[in-house]
Amino acid sequence: MTAPHHPTPTPTALAAHRALNHGTATAFPELGVKELFEQQAARRPAATALVHPGGRLDYRTLDGLANDLATRMREAGVRPGDTVTVLITRSAELIIALLATVKCGAAYLPADASWPDGRLRALLERTDGRHVLTRASEADRIAVRLPGRHMIPVDLTSLTIRQETPPYRGSPDDIAYINFTSGSTGAPKGVPIRHRSIVRLVHGARYARLDHDTVLLQLAPASFDAATFEIWGALLNGGTCVLYPEHFVRLSRLGKVLAEHRVNVLFLTTALFNTVVDEAPDILAGVTTVLTGGEAHSLTHMAAALRRYGPDRIVSVYGPTECTTFATYHPVRTLPPDETSLPIGRPIQNTRAYVVHDGRLCEPGETGEVLLAGPGLTPGYLGASETSARHFTELDLDGEPRRLYRTGDRAFLSERGHLVFQGRLDDQVKVHGYRIELGEISYHLDAHHAVRQSFVTTRPNAQGGQELIAFVVPDTDEREPEAFRAHLRALLPPYMVPADLRLCAQLPLTATGKVDRHALLATLDNRPVAAGAAS
Repeated sequence: MTAPHHPTPTPTALAAHRALNHGTATAFPELGVKELFEQQAARRPAATALVHPGGRLDYRTLDGLANDLATRMREAGVRPGDTVTVLITRSAELIIALLATVKCGAAYLPADASWPDGRLRALLERTDGRHVLTRASEADRIAVRLPGRHMIPVDLTSLTIRQETPPYRGSPDDIAYINFTSGSTGAPKGVPIRHRSIVRLVHGARYARLDHDTVLLQLAPASFDAATFEIWGALLNGGTCVLYPEHFVRLSRLGKVLAEHRVNVLFLTTALFNTVVDEAPDILAGVTTVLTGGEAHSLTHMAAALRRYGPDRIVSVYGPTECTTFATYHPVRTLPPDETSLPIGRPIQNTRAYVVHDGRLCEPGETGEVLLAGPGLTPGYLGASETSARHFTELDLDGEPRRLYRTGDRAFLSERGHLVFQGRLDDQVKVHGYRIELGEISYHLDAHHAVRQSFVTTRPNAQGGQELIAFVVPDTDEREPEAFRAHLRALLPPYMVPADLRLCAQLPLTATGKVDRHALLATLDNRPVAAGAAS
């Protein structure tokens, strides 16, 4: 493909971007997840690979159990290139299921049993997923919810240690997993991720030390792309993956887990990080590297963290699902008084970042859209060529044509040589680390027969993050807010259901005819209506 014509960058802009991306290209293995994990199992068979609520598994045992499940999956009809849905909560069975799936040459689709049946069925249809891995104790219940699918039960006590690994030897370009992100048209977007993209994320990491001494906490839901870093960052480097033992995070329990297992690398969403800094800062005392991201950072909380933990302990990370979890990083060493927001930093290894406006590189200090390149990029949205064409492009920005992902995020390149986030080009938001298209929520609200108009936005919460709030103009005054929240709960994951929903007679408009968000938020008082946690 020939790169389209674009304006020639000025020498200043070109030099600044070359400095931003200098040294990011490094060698990494041309292998898949299966091969790299098996290498670690052969090198360090007796080392602890996994700490789970029931005990510990060394690399030899974890590899053997995954081999046994993979053999059973192959006997059940799973073939290379298939998509296998994994409906297992955080447990040893979850990790074994993910490993067994890639050992079969299949791609795993991590999903959550709390999602509505309709959404789960839609995702399985989109991926042609015939096979579902689930706990043996839940297989019958899941089978009722997902008729026509083949349940493969996973029970740690019934698996044996099998030395023979499945014969599959694939390509680093094969799909390892599929994540689904929110979509503005009412349908989530499928994001397939290649094996090489995972390896690019965790091999030779610039943002944290990942090696055989790494003890990494697995805290994120498997359907959240942070889990990619937490699981494979440990297991593909010979480190230890520690599973947080409960579904909901309690700070007292989190502190005990971190201390007991000597966790030294941890990822926290921005909102959870702020809560820890506010309520229990001592629990991070023994953690060498705390990565945090998912939303814009509160400088107040970051300043408090810097005073308590010192420089280089906290690392801000940024990245869209389409670029495999992380794209840039910023070690927090100081907070310059002239910066009003925390930088999102510089590209991680094997990633390139550009700030672009109208197809040209922006000058330092000029705001434009962040475009990303490198082997972390997804090959495109699943079954959505038109959407892929809008979000992926090919440009020659620095002397070489590159395939680029248009993030929709605005930023500028500072004089210090790092990227500073400046908001979105659209109505996409991050809430508790999840990427949400407000249009998807509005789509489902507007589809309700009693909704005349709706408007969905965010407001600050007590933890320094954001929460969703919806305003609805109903067809009659007799409607109750909870009916609309119940409608959304039946269609959307819990994290996409607004924490607050208000009924109003009309939506105020600005002079240009747009919904006046500020006027709506100004009508709020301290008494929530139909409020509920969207956890």
